[in-house]
Amino acid sequence: MSQEAVPSSQPKGLLQQMEELMAALNADLSQLDADFGQSAERRAPTPADGSDRA
Repeated sequence: MSQEAVPSSQPKGLLQQMEELMAALNADLSQLDADFGQSAERRAPTPADGSDRA
């Protein structure tokens, strides 16, 4: 997470801080979800548990 390099003249309110943290968390989770989706697509053609063996 990046923070502003120049401090503002007025301190941020708690609600604004929470909104910024939630936005950053949402972005991180969205990226993680995309990464997992790509990983699942690569693994989908072959069963990982080997249940297709007779």
